[in-house]
Amino acid sequence: MEHRTIGELMTRKVVSAQLDTPFKDIAQILADHAVSAVPVLDSLGRPAGVVSEADLLRKAADRSDLSGRTPLPHLEAWERARAEGRTAGELMSAPAVCAHPEWTVVEAARLMEVQHVKRLPVVDETDTLLGIVSRADLLRVFLRQDKAIQEEISREVIGRTARLGTSAVTADVIQGQVTLHGSVDNPLLIPVLLRMCAGVDGVVAVSEDVKPAMAAGSSMAVHGSGAPS
Repeated sequence: MEHRTIGELMTRKVVSAQLDTPFKDIAQILADHAVSAVPVLDSLGRPAGVVSEADLLRKAADRSDLSGRTPLPHLEAWERARAEGRTAGELMSAPAVCAHPEWTVVEAARLMEVQHVKRLPVVDETDTLLGIVSRADLLRVFLRQDKAIQEEISREVIGRTARLGTSAVTADVIQGQVTLHGSVDNPLLIPVLLRMCAGVDGVVAVSEDVKPAMAAGSSMAVHGSGAPS
Protein backbone atom coordinates (compact mmCIF):
# COMPACT_ATOMS: atom_id res chain seq x y z
CA MET A 1 0.00 0.00 0.00
CA GLU A 2 1.05 3.60 -0.54
CA HIS A 3 2.14 5.03 2.80
CA ARG A 4 3.43 8.59 2.85
CA THR A 5 6.79 8.82 4.56
CA ILE A 6 8.07 11.34 7.05
CA GLY A 7 10.52 12.51 4.39
CA GLU A 8 7.53 13.59 2.28
CA LEU A 9 5.68 15.29 5.14
CA MET A 10 8.49 17.03 7.02
CA THR A 11 9.46 20.69 6.81
CA ARG A 12 12.88 20.91 5.20
CA LYS A 13 13.74 24.54 5.90
CA VAL A 14 14.30 24.22 9.62
CA VAL A 15 14.87 27.14 11.94
CA SER A 16 17.37 26.08 14.58
CA ALA A 17 19.54 27.32 17.43
CA GLN A 18 23.08 26.51 18.50
CA LEU A 19 24.13 25.25 21.91
CA ASP A 20 25.46 28.70 22.80
CA THR A 21 22.50 30.73 21.47
CA PRO A 22 21.51 33.19 24.26
CA PHE A 23 18.05 33.14 25.89
CA LYS A 24 16.82 36.39 24.29
CA ASP A 25 18.00 35.32 20.84
CA ILE A 26 15.99 32.11 21.19
CA ALA A 27 12.89 34.10 22.12
CA GLN A 28 13.48 36.34 19.09
CA ILE A 29 13.86 33.33 16.76
CA LEU A 30 10.59 31.84 17.98
CA ALA A 31 8.78 35.17 17.51
CA ASP A 32 10.29 35.98 14.10
CA HIS A 33 9.43 32.59 12.61
CA ALA A 34 6.11 32.01 14.42
CA VAL A 35 7.21 28.63 15.78
CA SER A 36 6.90 27.25 19.29
CA ALA A 37 10.16 25.29 19.39
CA VAL A 38 13.42 24.78 17.50
CA PRO A 39 16.03 22.01 17.46
CA VAL A 40 19.36 22.83 19.07
CA LEU A 41 22.31 21.71 16.96
CA ASP A 42 25.83 20.78 17.96
CA SER A 43 28.92 21.77 15.98
CA LEU A 44 28.36 18.92 13.49
CA GLY A 45 24.76 19.87 12.71
CA ARG A 46 23.26 17.08 14.81
CA PRO A 47 20.24 17.73 17.07
CA ALA A 48 21.36 17.77 20.70
CA GLY A 49 17.93 18.72 22.03
CA VAL A 50 14.89 20.92 21.46
CA VAL A 51 14.20 24.27 23.09
CA SER A 52 10.58 25.41 23.27
CA GLU A 53 8.41 28.20 24.58
CA ALA A 54 7.73 26.02 27.64
CA ASP A 55 11.47 25.84 28.34
CA LEU A 56 11.75 29.63 28.21
CA LEU A 57 8.62 30.23 30.30
CA ARG A 58 10.06 28.07 33.06
CA LYS A 59 12.32 31.03 33.86
CA ALA A 60 9.31 33.29 34.42
CA ALA A 61 7.58 30.64 36.53
CA ASP A 62 10.61 30.41 38.79
CA ARG A 63 10.54 34.10 39.72
CA SER A 64 8.80 35.59 42.73
CA ASP A 65 5.39 37.15 42.27
CA LEU A 66 5.77 40.41 44.18
CA SER A 67 2.02 41.06 44.02
CA GLY A 68 1.37 38.01 46.17
CA ARG A 69 -1.67 37.07 44.10
CA THR A 70 -0.24 33.86 42.63
CA PRO A 71 1.25 31.09 44.79
CA LEU A 72 4.78 30.20 43.78
CA PRO A 73 4.88 26.99 41.72
CA HIS A 74 6.78 24.05 43.10
CA LEU A 75 9.63 23.28 40.75
CA GLU A 76 11.70 20.12 40.88
CA ALA A 77 15.46 20.53 41.24
CA TRP A 78 16.05 19.80 37.55
CA GLU A 79 13.38 22.30 36.57
CA ARG A 80 14.92 24.97 38.75
CA ALA A 81 18.35 24.28 37.22
CA ARG A 82 16.90 24.59 33.73
CA ALA A 83 15.06 27.78 34.70
CA GLU A 84 18.40 29.34 35.55
CA GLY A 85 19.80 28.51 32.10
CA ARG A 86 21.10 31.29 29.86
CA THR A 87 21.77 29.46 26.61
CA ALA A 88 19.94 26.95 24.41
CA GLY A 89 22.23 24.19 25.62
CA GLU A 90 21.27 24.88 29.24
CA LEU A 91 17.55 25.42 28.56
CA MET A 92 16.77 22.67 26.06
CA SER A 93 15.03 19.35 26.59
CA ALA A 94 17.58 16.66 25.85
CA PRO A 95 18.41 14.31 24.29
CA ALA A 96 16.55 15.09 21.10
CA VAL A 97 13.85 12.55 20.18
CA CYS A 98 14.31 12.07 16.43
CA ALA A 99 12.65 10.37 13.47
CA HIS A 100 14.02 9.10 10.17
CA PRO A 101 12.76 10.10 6.71
CA GLU A 102 11.68 6.57 5.71
CA TRP A 103 9.34 6.23 8.70
CA THR A 104 5.57 6.12 8.27
CA VAL A 105 3.04 8.38 9.94
CA VAL A 106 2.17 5.54 12.34
CA GLU A 107 5.77 5.17 13.53
CA ALA A 108 6.23 8.90 14.08
CA ALA A 109 2.85 9.31 15.79
CA ARG A 110 3.57 6.44 18.18
CA LEU A 111 6.95 7.92 19.13
CA MET A 112 5.38 11.34 19.75
CA GLU A 113 2.75 9.75 21.98
CA VAL A 114 5.22 7.66 23.99
CA GLN A 115 7.71 10.50 24.43
CA HIS A 116 5.04 13.21 24.98
CA VAL A 117 6.50 15.51 22.34
CA LYS A 118 4.81 17.64 19.69
CA ARG A 119 7.51 17.50 17.03
CA LEU A 120 10.43 15.35 15.92
CA PRO A 121 13.67 16.44 14.26
CA VAL A 122 14.29 14.21 11.25
CA VAL A 123 17.84 12.94 10.80
CA ASP A 124 19.79 10.77 8.37
CA GLU A 125 21.98 7.76 9.18
CA THR A 126 24.73 10.07 10.47
CA ASP A 127 22.26 11.95 12.75
CA THR A 128 22.56 15.08 10.61
CA LEU A 129 19.40 17.20 10.64
CA LEU A 130 17.28 16.91 7.48
CA GLY A 131 14.02 18.49 8.61
CA ILE A 132 11.39 18.54 11.30
CA VAL A 133 7.94 16.94 11.47
CA SER A 134 5.11 18.16 13.69
CA ARG A 135 1.70 16.88 14.72
CA ALA A 136 0.16 19.16 12.10
CA ASP A 137 2.34 17.58 9.41
CA LEU A 138 1.17 14.09 10.36
CA LEU A 139 -2.46 15.17 10.21
CA ARG A 140 -2.03 16.12 6.55
CA VAL A 141 -2.60 12.48 5.53
CA PHE A 142 -6.23 12.94 6.60
CA LEU A 143 -6.66 15.61 3.94
CA ARG A 144 -6.46 12.87 1.32
CA GLN A 145 -9.45 12.77 -1.05
CA ASP A 146 -12.09 10.04 -0.60
CA LYS A 147 -11.72 8.99 -4.23
CA ALA A 148 -7.99 8.33 -3.83
CA ILE A 149 -8.64 6.27 -0.69
CA GLN A 150 -11.39 4.26 -2.41
CA GLU A 151 -9.19 3.58 -5.44
CA GLU A 152 -6.30 2.35 -3.29
CA ILE A 153 -8.54 0.05 -1.24
CA SER A 154 -10.12 -1.41 -4.37
CA ARG A 155 -6.78 -1.88 -6.11
CA GLU A 156 -4.41 -2.85 -3.29
CA VAL A 157 -6.55 -4.31 -0.49
CA ILE A 158 -9.46 -5.96 -2.30
CA GLY A 159 -7.79 -6.73 -5.61
CA ARG A 160 -4.07 -7.32 -5.15
CA THR A 161 -3.68 -8.45 -1.52
CA ALA A 162 -6.98 -10.19 -0.76
CA ARG A 163 -7.36 -11.28 -4.42
CA LEU A 164 -11.08 -10.66 -4.42
CA GLY A 165 -13.00 -9.44 -7.40
CA THR A 166 -14.32 -5.90 -7.06
CA SER A 167 -17.76 -7.35 -7.80
CA ALA A 168 -17.50 -9.52 -4.66
CA VAL A 169 -16.50 -6.74 -2.25
CA THR A 170 -16.80 -2.99 -2.80
CA ALA A 171 -15.73 -0.02 -0.70
CA ASP A 172 -17.61 3.22 -0.11
CA VAL A 173 -15.61 6.13 1.33
CA ILE A 174 -17.24 9.24 2.79
CA GLN A 175 -15.19 11.76 4.77
CA GLY A 176 -12.46 9.15 5.23
CA GLN A 177 -14.91 6.62 6.69
CA VAL A 178 -14.81 3.31 4.81
CA THR A 179 -17.70 0.86 4.53
CA LEU A 180 -17.16 -2.51 2.87
CA HIS A 181 -20.06 -4.28 1.14
CA GLY A 182 -20.39 -7.70 -0.45
CA SER A 183 -19.64 -11.29 0.36
CA VAL A 184 -16.60 -13.56 0.86
CA ASP A 185 -16.19 -17.33 0.78
CA ASN A 186 -14.10 -17.37 3.98
CA PRO A 187 -15.57 -15.42 6.97
CA LEU A 188 -12.06 -15.22 8.51
CA LEU A 189 -11.14 -12.83 5.72
CA ILE A 190 -13.53 -10.14 7.00
CA PRO A 191 -11.43 -8.94 10.02
CA VAL A 192 -8.33 -9.09 7.80
CA LEU A 193 -9.97 -6.75 5.29
CA LEU A 194 -10.99 -4.35 8.07
CA ARG A 195 -7.46 -4.27 9.48
CA MET A 196 -5.88 -3.70 6.08
CA CYS A 197 -8.29 -0.90 5.21
CA ALA A 198 -7.58 0.81 8.54
CA GLY A 199 -3.91 0.92 7.55
CA VAL A 200 -4.53 2.95 4.39
CA ASP A 201 -3.38 6.57 4.68
CA GLY A 202 -6.29 8.94 5.27
CA VAL A 203 -8.75 6.38 6.64
CA VAL A 204 -10.63 7.63 9.71
CA ALA A 205 -12.78 4.56 10.47
CA VAL A 206 -13.78 1.26 8.89
CA SER A 207 -17.05 -0.68 9.08
CA GLU A 208 -18.44 -3.56 7.06
CA ASP A 209 -21.59 -5.13 5.69
CA VAL A 210 -19.83 -8.21 4.33
CA LYS A 211 -21.51 -11.60 4.57
CA PRO A 212 -20.13 -15.13 4.09
CA ALA A 213 -21.07 -16.42 0.64
CA MET A 214 -23.29 -19.52 0.65
CA ALA A 215 -21.81 -22.59 -1.01
CA ALA A 216 -23.04 -23.09 -4.52
CA GLY A 217 -26.19 -25.19 -4.62
CA SER A 218 -26.68 -25.22 -0.84
CA SER A 219 -30.11 -23.63 -1.13
CA MET A 220 -31.22 -26.25 -3.64
CA ALA A 221 -29.92 -29.05 -1.42
CA VAL A 222 -32.12 -27.88 1.45
CA HIS A 223 -35.28 -27.69 -0.62
CA GLY A 224 -34.65 -30.84 -2.65
CA SER A 225 -33.59 -33.23 0.08
CA GLY A 226 -36.98 -34.88 0.59
CA ALA A 227 -37.88 -38.21 -1.05
CA PRO A 228 -40.08 -37.96 -4.14
CA SER A 229 -43.77 -38.57 -3.48
